[in-house]
Amino acid sequence: MIMNKKKKKAKTIETLIAAGMLVFLSGCATTHAPDPEDPWQGWNRGAQSFNDGLDQYVMKPVAKGYDTVMPTVAHHAVSNFFSNIDDISVFTNDALQGKFSQSGQDTARFLVNTSAGVGGLVDVGTMIELPKHFEDFDQTLALWGVNTGPYLVLPFFGPSSARGFAGLLGDMALNPISYTGIYFGSGSGLSYAVSGGLGVLKAVDTRANNLGLEKVISEGAVDRYQFFKSAYISRRNYLIHDGNLPDEDVLKYLEDKDNNLAPVTHY
Repeated sequence: MIMNKKKKKAKTIETLIAAGMLVFLSGCATTHAPDPEDPWQGWNRGAQSFNDGLDQYVMKPVAKGYDTVMPTVAHHAVSNFFSNIDDISVFTNDALQGKFSQSGQDTARFLVNTSAGVGGLVDVGTMIELPKHFEDFDQTLALWGVNTGPYLVLPFFGPSSARGFAGLLGDMALNPISYTGIYFGSGSGLSYAVSGGLGVLKAVDTRANNLGLEKVISEGAVDRYQFFKSAYISRRNYLIHDGNLPDEDVLKYLEDKDNNLAPVTHY
């Protein structure tokens, strides 16, 4: 009886994987009108279909379970921990962009949260009015004059761009979780378990924090692909220009229309 259940479960997983790959491949094969700003649309739609399926059958159920069983205090502690690690990339990119005053603030925030905040589990920095900033290597490359390049959807990671992919690699190089091999032995099973486990925990925690956005996306997106694409581009423009959006940006238009009402930020 137990073996039959195991076989059924394994068969279900195989079916889901096969279905996901079929959706992914069919999306790649679908033809769309050529768009000079989105030349990889066939690949992108296939990748988004794959990501949507992965989210529906894996990430969303796991995130809901995580959100249900995880005490609020513990949930906040996990989010604070990963936010604190991300601040290493933030204050480094501050400096690379010439924002030395902000880099000093973000370095102080990291040191305070790491020490007084017990490894970043408690956000002491915010308590003493050291604000959280959002800088990454993609923004640094933009400041250095590197073009965005075509829009690109990455399997597992989601919306990006050619420059954004390079920025992602740069941020990963600044993440200490990438170097667990130094502490646990390069190539060891323990090293992979720690880095992989922390990566999965961060993904689940981030998805759980965004469960409330699903209704907004479902109601506002006629075409999910275009919705995520526009949201990503607008969000990146907002960050790269430090909120000082160019006149042609859609969020700038909404700000002017609504009497400078603070814009809604996206992915």
